[in-house]
Amino acid sequence: MTAPQPSASALVARLNPAAKHGRAFGSYGFYKSIGYTLGPLLGGVLVWAGGLRLLFAVLALLGAAVAGWAALAVPVVPPLPKARQTVLDLARRLADPVFLAPTGALAAATAALSVGVGFLPVSGRAAGLGTVTTGAAVSLLAACATLVQPQAGRALDEGRLTTRSGLTAGLAITATGVACATLPDRAGVLASATLIGVGTGLITPLGFAALAASTPAARLGQTMGSAEVGRELGDAGGPLLVAAVASLATLTYGYAALAILLAAGAALALAHRRTTTPTAETET
Repeated sequence: MTAPQPSASALVARLNPAAKHGRAFGSYGFYKSIGYTLGPLLGGVLVWAGGLRLLFAVLALLGAAVAGWAALAVPVVPPLPKARQTVLDLARRLADPVFLAPTGALAAATAALSVGVGFLPVSGRAAGLGTVTTGAAVSLLAACATLVQPQAGRALDEGRLTTRSGLTAGLAITATGVACATLPDRAGVLASATLIGVGTGLITPLGFAALAASTPAARLGQTMGSAEVGRELGDAGGPLLVAAVASLATLTYGYAALAILLAAGAALALAHRRTTTPTAETET
């Protein structure tokens, strides 16, 4: 599942002008989120109708059909010539804040998303919600992310939102959503799902657009692949952190630990923004 994502991200950046990267990555995230939203729902229907055998058969046929369609429909983009790069050059580029800041935000968003999908149903059951309602809460999270991403990308392209302010706001909203999961009732679960979806939907297109804008076209695949590694670390690290803290205390403390980390990321981004703005004004 991870292998096609760097290629897809690089292709989106190559096929769209820089002025439309926000809108392009917003649409890219929109269609990915549709899969996240409908997959569990339709999968549940298939399992109910014919068991896991039917589910895997449908997934295999769907995968083959999409692969064939992609081979026919996706344009061929030839690789660009690039200068020789050493391991030291790569390490220097990956250590640059221009790469680390959006990748860190993407990793944080993925961590919160994984925690929401994995642990909110547990909190929902503890709050007395049924299986259908807890499933609907997870779908609400994915649906909010689906709706927000195109709007965030369009706002970036039109100059109504900057990458830094958008990522900061997204981290703050996501942290608030994770904090809402500590509330011991169904309102907390639904508010958490909504805010995590909105926050991650805001971060994702802006993070990818920032990476595309700061990367030479010939290195887009490498940059997007490295960013996906960061996202996968967040995908694995978020649930591990919450589970580790929950095993020592309770799930509420696990949510609180992740919320604090996300809020710290938003605070650091805001502090960096305030320190760089006076410098820019002085230079002008």
